[in-house]
Amino acid sequence: MDPHGPTSLQTAPPVASKPVQRPPRARWKTVIWLTLGVAIAIVAYFNWPKIRQLASAPAPPASAGKGKGKGGGGTVPVVATRAHKGNINIYFTGLGAVTPIYTVTVKTRVDGQLMKVMFKEGQIVHEGDTLLEIDTRPYQVALEQAEGQLVHDQALLKNANVDLDRYRVLLAQQAIPEQQYATQEALVTQYQGTLKTDQAAIDSAKLNLVYCHVTAPITGVVGLRLVDPGNIVHASDANGLVVITQIDPISVIFTVAEDQIPRVVEKIHAGQALQVEAWDRENNNKIASGTLQTIDNQIDPTTGTLRLRAVFDNKNAKLFPSQFVNARLLVEQKSNLTVVQNAAIQRNSQNTYIWLVKPDSTVTIRPVTVGASEGDQTEVTSGLEPGDEAVTVGVDKLQEGGRVNAQVPGEQPSNPNPQGGRRGRKGS
Repeated sequence: MDPHGPTSLQTAPPVASKPVQRPPRARWKTVIWLTLGVAIAIVAYFNWPKIRQLASAPAPPASAGKGKGKGGGGTVPVVATRAHKGNINIYFTGLGAVTPIYTVTVKTRVDGQLMKVMFKEGQIVHEGDTLLEIDTRPYQVALEQAEGQLVHDQALLKNANVDLDRYRVLLAQQAIPEQQYATQEALVTQYQGTLKTDQAAIDSAKLNLVYCHVTAPITGVVGLRLVDPGNIVHASDANGLVVITQIDPISVIFTVAEDQIPRVVEKIHAGQALQVEAWDRENNNKIASGTLQTIDNQIDPTTGTLRLRAVFDNKNAKLFPSQFVNARLLVEQKSNLTVVQNAAIQRNSQNTYIWLVKPDSTVTIRPVTVGASEGDQTEVTSGLEPGDEAVTVGVDKLQEGGRVNAQVPGEQPSNPNPQGGRRGRKGS
C-alpha cells in the first residue's frame, strides 16, 4: 500500500466559504442621515412650543443698536392703539341661577268636586284673585244645620233662664232647697256654652264656604294647572292645584370665592348698595341690572364659596325662574387711570412689556406694570403715558429699533416719508 496514496479515510478538499457581503459605504451614510433626520424631527415636534416662544420673544437690549434705522430690511406695517385716560370697574364674577323670591303651590283646604278653573295658564294673577271654585253645596247645608242648632239651643237657654229666675224667688222664700237652685244655675251656664259651640260651627261652615273659592295668595305668574275641573280634590292631597311664581321683582342666587368675601362684607357694613349685573350663558349680553340684597350665613366647605342673593326688577320678564346666568358684582370703581387695549400687553417668562412706537416711527421694548382689567381694557400703572402708541397687531415681526408704519384705528393714517418713516401723527 502506498503510504502516500489515497485511502478511504482521506477527506475531501475544503470548500472555500463565501465572504460576508457588507453594505456599501454609501448605504451606511444614507441610514445614518435618515436616522439623524428622524431624531431631529422628533425633538423639534416635542419642543415646538418652546421654539415658538423663543422665536417670538423680544430681542435683548444688547442688540438694540444693531440694525437701528434699517428696520430689519424695511418698514413693517403694524396696527397700534393709543393709551388714554379711562375708568376700570372691579367685578367679582360667579355662576348663578334665577330664583323667585316667592313660589307658592296652591292647595285646597276643603274636600269636594272642582267646579271651575278661572285662570289661563301662564297668566299674571294678583293677590286675592279667584283661581278655582269647589262645590259649595255640602258646606252650605252644613251652615244651615249649624244655624238651626243655634236657634234650638237659644230657646233652651231662654227657658232655663226663666226657671232660674223663678227658683231664685222660691229660694228666697225657702220654698225649695238650695241644691235645686244651684242645679238650675249650672244648666243655664251649660246652655250658654252650647251656644258658643253652635256659633263656632256656624263660623266654621262659613269659612269652608270661603275656602271653596280658592284665591291667589301672591301676585305672580300661574303655571300649568295640575288638576282638571270635575275631579274630586282633598285637603290631604300631596300635589297642589297650581303653582304661582313671583317674577317681578326676582332674585339671582350666585356664589363668590371665600377669598373675596371680606371685601364684600366690608362694603355691606359700610352701607354701600353694591350693583350686580346678570349676563347670559355665553357671557356676551347683559340681561339685567340689580342690587345685592343679602349674603348667606355660612361658606360651603365642599366648594369654598359663599352664596349671595341679588334682586332685579323684571318687568320685561327677561329673567326666567331657574335660568342660568353669570353674575358680576361691582365692588370698586377706579377712575382717571391710564388704560390700553389688552392686545398691546405682551408677556414672557420674565416680565410684562409693550412694543412702544416712538415719534421717529421706530419701536422699542418698554416694560410696564399692569393692574386691573375690564373687557378689552387693562390698567397700566407704570411704563406708559396717555397718548403713547403701543403695537397690537404685528408684534411677531418686530425687532428693537426697527422702523414701522403704525396705523391707529379711528385716526387718520400718517404720511410715510421716503425712508419709510412718518412725517407726523396725531398726538406727537
